[in-house]
Amino acid sequence: MATDSFPQRLPTLHRLGVPDPSNVSSSEVATEWLNAFSAAITQSDTAAVVDLFLEDGFWKDVIALTWDFRTFEGRKDIKKLLDARLVATGLNELRLLQSEPLSKPVLQKVYHDLVWLRFCFGFTTKHGKGTAVAYLVPLPDSKWKAYTLLTCLNSLTDFPQKLGPLRNWETDHGSWEEKRRQETEFSDNDPTVIVIGAGHSGLETAAGLKYIGVPTLVIEKKPRVGDSWRDRYKALCLHTTICSYSQTPYLKFPPTWPVYTPAAKLADWLEAYASFLELDVWTASTITKTSWNDSTKTWSVEVNRGGKDTRVLTVKHLVFATGFGGRPNVPDIPGKASFKGSAVHSSEFKSAADHIGKKAIVVGCCNSAHDIAQDFCSHGVDITMYQRSSTFVISQESLAKMLGVVYNEDVPTELADTYQTSLPWAVVRRLHQRMVPMVAETTDKAILDGLAKVGFKTNLGLHGAGLMSLFLERGGGYYVDTGASKSIIDGNIKIKNGSAIESFTENGLRFADGTELQADIVVFATGYGDPRDFMREVCGDEVASKITRVWGLDEEGQSAGVLKYCGHDGLWFANGGFALLRFHNHHLAMQIKAIEEGILNKADIVI
Repeated sequence: MATDSFPQRLPTLHRLGVPDPSNVSSSEVATEWLNAFSAAITQSDTAAVVDLFLEDGFWKDVIALTWDFRTFEGRKDIKKLLDARLVATGLNELRLLQSEPLSKPVLQKVYHDLVWLRFCFGFTTKHGKGTAVAYLVPLPDSKWKAYTLLTCLNSLTDFPQKLGPLRNWETDHGSWEEKRRQETEFSDNDPTVIVIGAGHSGLETAAGLKYIGVPTLVIEKKPRVGDSWRDRYKALCLHTTICSYSQTPYLKFPPTWPVYTPAAKLADWLEAYASFLELDVWTASTITKTSWNDSTKTWSVEVNRGGKDTRVLTVKHLVFATGFGGRPNVPDIPGKASFKGSAVHSSEFKSAADHIGKKAIVVGCCNSAHDIAQDFCSHGVDITMYQRSSTFVISQESLAKMLGVVYNEDVPTELADTYQTSLPWAVVRRLHQRMVPMVAETTDKAILDGLAKVGFKTNLGLHGAGLMSLFLERGGGYYVDTGASKSIIDGNIKIKNGSAIESFTENGLRFADGTELQADIVVFATGYGDPRDFMREVCGDEVASKITRVWGLDEEGQSAGVLKYCGHDGLWFANGGFALLRFHNHHLAMQIKAIEEGILNKADIVI
């Protein structure tokens, strides 16, 4: 915390000057605050609204008031939001949600000195319905004020998702297969949206668009849906649980599904997912040319369908769902031509079974590096991991426990996603700055101490906020321990660090300290480039020059350029893990639908 430049402070009982409010009625406190809030909203009295917040409170919005992902900090900025958007949005019909036990007002003791009251309420706007989550804290005068509030749009009134009672009710007597063929081929019309990439993010984005009535085509360069997972290293397995956190929208994993999913199994699931949800996907296809018409706000897109056919489509939107990074990052190390072994990026590596009896070096120390090093170790390969910088390490059990506070078998996934989204990053960061050191000193102490003894360097993440800070800022830089740490501690995976790689030699790598490691294969688990790399290749430098940063956090703590306007009309990025895309694919779909229906014009929204 000493080096932490962020000014935000948690509303602890000591800071607020109040005792533990354990004897209050959560429902009565929530009702009283919401009545005052509703009255001020109805009267468009923005000064009265902001008076219901702490001075350093937050209002986080997911396309409800702003058609954007925004966080407003402090009364001044919250009032600025309301003065600009309250009347235009038509926020109305606020009602406490307490019919379901897990959404009822509840007093939560987050830490011994941090207590807040969480409750949910529904609302309507001129164009849709939404859910809000408020966190109230007590003051010395027995009043409660909002520390943070989320407003999240769930649906468009005139354009609901075609789910449940709104799904297709027509009987079909033999025409379904031909109808699906024509739909997938877009024989008589062009799609409105092209999604590039048929991984989980591309498919979930396409599903969100399809079921809100936006014709969408997914372009996948590989032969089969799921190959982006199927073609990775054989030992790959998800490090997060499927207990809500890694579920897919519209179609959930069955209750028999393993808690941690092997990549090959996930690949087959995604292929089935695309089929069962009737998503329109062209596999073995690549985009060879695009051009943007700024007058008509359309893209002309040339698609090569595996050399068999070329189609030119006119579409309104391109969505890049090509993963967290761009091209593989491979360090430029002198002497590679003289190396007698093989050197590959982790994206090209398949299995340690192909290297039994040999020596291997893995360059890098995050998830993929550990997985591959453990694969070598399990096959009896002499393996050394080269650590370039310190790594945040957390046990699989500790991560599951942390996520399990929200994501578990008892909490409906949609509600868990809402709660997970409800707090601004500034607040989450402060919470994690307390939690991460506690985990490191208790649950994971034996692992971390063991790693330190053998020279493996660890850290607590950016600003001491652990995995989430690294994921949101860098998309990596951590290891969720699934067993490799024990192999390192036991000496079965050797560690080399503290000296830069100087060059390849004929038989391995030479380091600046004069040492040399022999290897028959060197695997560079060194991450990927800028997420905009693929977009630049497809759209060209002129378009790319207009795009903001993609991934990482902006000044408000929102993911930069992802699932929202990124600097160029008709161009979007759908990057993120399962939980992020599962929840927010629909928010991207609603933005695109609102643009197509004339509801949303970004130029009209000035805050």
